[in-house]
Amino acid sequence: MASSEVDQKFLGKAAKAVEHENPLLASVLYKILGLSINLSHQLVKAKKQRRPDGTPTSAQLDLSFHIIWLSREGLVLLEQYVVPMVGAYTELKVLAYKLRASFYHIFVLFHNTPPVSSMGVNTPDPQNTPQSRLDKGKGVATDDGGAPSSAKPSRNFEGGPVGPPPGFGPESPSAFLLKPGDYLPIAHQYFKEAAELADKILWGSHSLRLSVKTEYAAFLYECVHDFEGSRKLAKETVAQVYDATEGIDNDMFNDACELVTVLGKMMKRGLNSSNKNPASSTGSQPPARTEQGEPSAPPGMI
Repeated sequence: MASSEVDQKFLGKAAKAVEHENPLLASVLYKILGLSINLSHQLVKAKKQRRPDGTPTSAQLDLSFHIIWLSREGLVLLEQYVVPMVGAYTELKVLAYKLRASFYHIFVLFHNTPPVSSMGVNTPDPQNTPQSRLDKGKGVATDDGGAPSSAKPSRNFEGGPVGPPPGFGPESPSAFLLKPGDYLPIAHQYFKEAAELADKILWGSHSLRLSVKTEYAAFLYECVHDFEGSRKLAKETVAQVYDATEGIDNDMFNDACELVTVLGKMMKRGLNSSNKNPASSTGSQPPARTEQGEPSAPPGMI
């Protein structure tokens, strides 16, 4: 995600590399790096605080608001100052495309309408608000507080409660931070663009390329609910790593090994639950909760 340790390394290296030729770009990259480090702590905390029933506490709401705000500010910096300036760079261009997809990934997890993850701040259902619930009692209550009468009301009202007109219903609690909407299609499109660019200009074992593919696979599983597609992407990426012949330094080698390990786990993710429920592998139903021994998404890639 935007908080990936690999991404943070490349952010720091890119900022240092362009300090002299483009101080403005370097300063923005340093700001995004600081934001990313802060965001990584918040995402880990949000994952630990996630409740099985999906009902957020006030502390979880505040944490979600902070995550959405950090992501919104990071995206503004990225789209206004970084993306327009990266045409002449290689790794930095891939990183900018990947970060853009990552910020939208966070919007999908925490702010999407309709919600696709239990991490999100859901919009209240107008049909479940106290004002809209029908009286379940029998008969008509009397003014003097006596027992309900069995007599029918003089007028027969048909149908249920009438909801508010479009644009006037309950909004997501985080609507004051970011416009509510379905961010899934645009996030998916940005992940495709980042993956295609990484395939085009980076070799198979490049750690930044692996970072793009790892989060893309996590996004397919957690948000798109394309479980087979997620496993297929992870498997193809690992195969491309072993086919790569380019040399890499020790630091990139260690990062690549760690990401390949994560991708190896993601290749098998959900297979235990899909054996019990064959329909779950088709992507037509939301994913089941991660089982006790099943590998979960890597840190920062919830």
